Amino acid sequence: MPINDTNRRPGDQTQSAADLEREWKTSARWSGVQRDYSAQDVIALRGSVAQEHTLAKRGAENLWNLIHSEEWVPALGALTGNQAVQQVRAGLRAIYLSGWQVAADANLSGQTYPDQSLYPANSVPAVVRRINNALLRADQIETTESGKPAIDWLAPIIADAEAGFGGPLNAYELMSSMIEAGAAAVHWEDQLASEKKCGHMGGKVLVPTSQHIRTLNAARLAADVAGVSTLVIGRTDSLAANLVTSDVDDRDKPFLTGDRTAEGFYETTPGIQTVLARGHAYAPYADLLWVESAEPDLKLARTFAESIHKEFPGKKLAYNCSPSFNWKSHLDDAQIATFQRELAAMGYAFQFITLAGFHALNHSMYTLAKDYSQRHMSAYVELQEAEFASEANGYTATKHQREVGTGFFDRISTVLNPDSATLALVGSTESAQFH
Repeated sequence: MPINDTNRRPGDQTQSAADLEREWKTSARWSGVQRDYSAQDVIALRGSVAQEHTLAKRGAENLWNLIHSEEWVPALGALTGNQAVQQVRAGLRAIYLSGWQVAADANLSGQTYPDQSLYPANSVPAVVRRINNALLRADQIETTESGKPAIDWLAPIIADAEAGFGGPLNAYELMSSMIEAGAAAVHWEDQLASEKKCGHMGGKVLVPTSQHIRTLNAARLAADVAGVSTLVIGRTDSLAANLVTSDVDDRDKPFLTGDRTAEGFYETTPGIQTVLARGHAYAPYADLLWVESAEPDLKLARTFAESIHKEFPGKKLAYNCSPSFNWKSHLDDAQIATFQRELAAMGYAFQFITLAGFHALNHSMYTLAKDYSQRHMSAYVELQEAEFASEANGYTATKHQREVGTGFFDRISTVLNPDSATLALVGSTESAQFH
């Protein structure tokens, strides 16, 4: 059927290259953001049909506003949709999604893996979608019950793209998948994808500075083509990594030792100078910068922040308050209590505990199982009583049937059959015993 240009249909692309170029030049959102491609390139790649990415667009705008209005945005790594729901109900306004946690217990291959990019590349987008689905259900439940939710359930999700699972085309496709799943921000590290290690492991191999810039560019291009402002976070692992794939980039040469490994990699000098060189190179292409470190180090954080802000005033930074740190071996209680506020004063607008979900899930279940094995039902009833006590602070998962939407689907049944005699909550043990 021939296309009639006079009859606009839902999804028709209407933005011109000139319109997009004007937006990039005039919008505060794009101030200081560099693209190594043109608006015409973006328009050419969009095709004729524009798909709406509501969750990604909403989340990106929400996160951007938060990091520019709050002292800092705290987040915990969520492993499941239910964990994310509890985080939002408890008052957190952003959710971190760690690739490490996906590797450990939430990947599409169904395996337990270390953080070495062993899982299928679409695993993190799948968990982003799962978390958003859980948040949407929580919103539907509350809206059905009270007419209007008391909180914004759709907290922005900041997701881990690892080292991109390949070259710039892989990064482009992975970013596109993240956006389709509803990610608000995605972070990318400057390691070689085929040798990727957790930032707190040894054996890390960097890619040349120019190669990581292409990765960041590819992520930005995917967001531009999708028509969303999903944030790009650039991470460097150069503080500890002592290998790089190539000597092709002049910015990397001052740190090379001249030695080669059996694999053909070049030895490079890790440390703050390498970090600063890479941070300054990545800054124009990223909305936030992240340095992976081995310990909670305010001196390092300040050195990096001051150097970056001297050339890029106002550039937002991210900090991993990692469970890999033995916090009390480095800081006392008073220092721990003020740590994040001091970071915030330096410009670290997003601060997160990557593996909070993993540690909370494992320790709480181990504690219950150990106690249950010894004290039987008394141990479980103590957990239930603790849940009852938490209801005064807003906890609702004591009523597990309600928590997962039984009442919501009863409402659907009632809409379809007002005289239904098969409603699930009516006559349930939960409705009879939990008030």
